[in-house]
Order: sequence, then structure tokens, then C-alpha cells
Amino acid sequence: MSRVFTVAEADDGIRLDRWVARNLPGIPFTAVARWARTGRLRLDGGRARPGDRVQAGQQVLLPDEEPRQAPPPAREAPPLSPEEAEFARSLVIHRSEHALVLDKPPGLAVQGGTKTATHVDRLLDALRFDARERPRLVHRLDRDTSGVLLLARSARAAAFFGRCFAQRDTRKIYWALLAGVPELADIRVDLPIGKQPGTGGEKMHPDPKGQPAVSRIRVMDRAGNRVSFCEMRPLTGRTHQLRVHAAAIGHPIVGDGKYGGAAAFVTGGVSRKLHLHARRLVIDLPGGGKLDVTAEPPPHFRESLELLGLAPDQGSA
Repeated sequence: MSRVFTVAEADDGIRLDRWVARNLPGIPFTAVARWARTGRLRLDGGRARPGDRVQAGQQVLLPDEEPRQAPPPAREAPPLSPEEAEFARSLVIHRSEHALVLDKPPGLAVQGGTKTATHVDRLLDALRFDARERPRLVHRLDRDTSGVLLLARSARAAAFFGRCFAQRDTRKIYWALLAGVPELADIRVDLPIGKQPGTGGEKMHPDPKGQPAVSRIRVMDRAGNRVSFCEMRPLTGRTHQLRVHAAAIGHPIVGDGKYGGAAAFVTGGVSRKLHLHARRLVIDLPGGGKLDVTAEPPPHFRESLELLGLAPDQGSA
């Protein structure tokens, strides 16, 4: 017999062994490795390895058995300093019964890693406010992407929001500067995405055998033929989807050297930082009603808009 779990949006892109450690802390790595060797560790029915990266909506199958050894005691993280707590609270742009929304600055990781000491997940203890529970991440943004980041204020709200993201019952709008100007002012990019071989799952690429991925890119303004100011909507939720799709049509996001190489950098004083901003999120709320929240672009993005004389059209978010 197997136990079946569905990967949540907040866990998209992490290693399978880390997914197990995060969601099933009673299972040691030795058990995960043993199940992989014997073919009983599976993703969407296929054999998996501990280092494989999971994607939102995938099914993880694990044997229905007790692990053979207890996990080592968890190492307690140091408490937040008053400065860290104040910084965390300064990011809040919406607070209600079920949700908190942060305006995440570029450069702040959502979750930790080997070389990442400061991240949103670590700051959550400062964001309880009047709630009994620690808030929970329900989706992610790349470290260098800024903007709207939703937190659930209870387990019930987290499950509800997780279903909304998994069922694509959300409206996510990003603003981006693209290098050059697409030939069409409104483009639907339908291009499957998979993990690029040799990168350990750290980089994605267009792959006919990959996961379905659909984005809409609409040009709102342009600076001659140098740069276009675009509204981008991910209609699916793959890792690095907008960045891969922009590069695939020949117009990488400005500052995205990972996917656009040298072509992603614009001369004339434009910042070399990534120009991708989660502008708006619309999502249902538990018990009825909708959350509709927007975040202003970070300083480097605003400065580039001003330098290039760009502005959103009146129908944009």
C-alpha cells in the first residue's frame, strides 16, 4: 500500500527529500533513500530519486510503513532580533482574518537554503499579530522577483488557498520590462517547460515532454525598439515560467541573465537587477468574498520606468 500526497504551490521546485523533511518530519533521509533504491519512492507514478525536484500539483507516493529510525532532533533556529521583526512587519500591505499579504522586496528569498540565512519563512514568527497560529506560505516568488506574496493565517485558510492555486482559480498579474519589443502586442505563449539537464533542477527550459505551461504577454508601452513594458499573466504555475517564456520568444526580462544572457541587459543606465514584479493577486477568500491586492514596483523598477519614459496603459492593474 502507498500513501499519496499532492505537492502544494508553496513547495514547487524544492527537492523531493526536502519535501519529505518539511511535510513528514518523522521520516528520516535514510528511509527516503532506501525507498528510492527499491523503486517505492514515486512522483506521478514514476520512479523518483531524493534529489528530484517536485512541482505543484504532482503526486508523491510513499510506502505505508513506519521508518526504521527516528529523525535527529531538530535544530532550533535563533530567535528573531527586534530589527528582523520590525522589518518583517514593514512588508505587510494587507491584513485580514484569513490572509496576510507581503510586498516582498527583490533579493529576499521566500524559503531558506544552504547559504540563505534570511528569508520570509524565517520571519513568519513576527507576523502572528492576533492569530493563534504562525502564518503559512501558500505560494512562492523567486528571490529576485518583487511584489505580492500571500500568507495564510490558519491551517484552514492555507488548505483553501492551496486549492485555489492548484485549480488555477486565481488571477496573477506581473509587470515586467522586456529587452526589445515583441512583434505582437498581445501574445499567448503555450510552451511546455521542463528541468534543464545538467543544472540539478535549478534551471528550466522549453521541453516538448515537460509540464504544460501557458502565459499571456501584453505590451503596455515601449521605449522605441529597446525595451517594452509588459503585463504578464501566468495561466499555469510552473517554476520560472514567465522568465522562460519571455526568453523563448526572444525578449528576455531585463536583468535576467540566467535565462537571457547578455541580451537581457540594457545600456544607458538601466539597472541590471531583474525587472519582474508581482503586481496584483485576486483570489477567493474562505467563507466568501475576494481578496484583490496590488503592490507598487520596487525602486530600481520605478527608476527604470522613469529613465525610459514608460508608463502602464490605463487598463492595466
